Amino acid sequence: MTPDAVLAEPARILSRVQRERYFEEGYLVVEGAVDPGWVTRLLAVTRDFVERSRDWTSSDDVYDLAPGHDPLAPKLRRLRRPDEQHPLYWELATGLLADIAADLVGPDVVFHHSKLNFKWGGGEDRVEWHQDIQFYPHTNYSSLTIGTYLTDVGPEDGPLMVLPGSHEGPLYDLYGDDGHWAGCLKPADVATLDTSTATTCPAPAGSITIHNCRTLHATAATRTLTGRPLLLNCYNAADAFPYTAVPDRSRNAGAVVRGARARMAHHDPRPCPIPPDWSDGYTSIFAAQVGEDPSV
Repeated sequence: MTPDAVLAEPARILSRVQRERYFEEGYLVVEGAVDPGWVTRLLAVTRDFVERSRDWTSSDDVYDLAPGHDPLAPKLRRLRRPDEQHPLYWELATGLLADIAADLVGPDVVFHHSKLNFKWGGGEDRVEWHQDIQFYPHTNYSSLTIGTYLTDVGPEDGPLMVLPGSHEGPLYDLYGDDGHWAGCLKPADVATLDTSTATTCPAPAGSITIHNCRTLHATAATRTLTGRPLLLNCYNAADAFPYTAVPDRSRNAGAVVRGARARMAHHDPRPCPIPPDWSDGYTSIFAAQVGEDPSV
């Protein structure tokens, strides 16, 4: 659906101004979107997974461990597929967040994936500039990601940074100069960006960020040691179909969470770079950007 067609649909959660801002700038921040009671329960479940990770010495199908992880000081870099790991995560993904997604992609919404990322400080957890759709090309660019802040995120916590309006610009190649997948722009491409226009998105716990799959975004290194958690859920319009293997596919991938399944694909004529073949699995963007092999 075009933005005008989406805006013609009645809103469930977001205001007309918020929806228009998303289409114009490619991102949106909504403070206090998630009820404090929900945040408390989600944070309790999340902390329990961090505690469980103490017993792991290497990354596996559930836990992606950061360098320096230790039973005495656990550093969980990513909880993979949280929608599978605990029903509370899936309840949020199919409840409030699905309604918000419908306000921005149209009434027929498909769940794509989720992940729960952590930042542990030390100055080594920066995420470089990238766009999302190159990881999982679809027939159109309706895909968006909703990030839920489970704790207060200040400037020192490495909040989301976006380049407003970049969703209308080019898609960049995310392979390194050596030809291997890097998951981020080459330095030469970053040098062409006007990063002085970047917007940083600190916000209190319970806030959400939303960014389009073409929007350039990054996060700075964290200067605190709190293990800042960020729950990410990705959705797309039902008429957007993937044509490469889905990275770290969950059992819920492709589930219709609002409306009905599409019987016709919508093809955006703008081309999309193709990622490696993720058929055998995928770990995380963190692994790719620090030079680890992101394939399982």
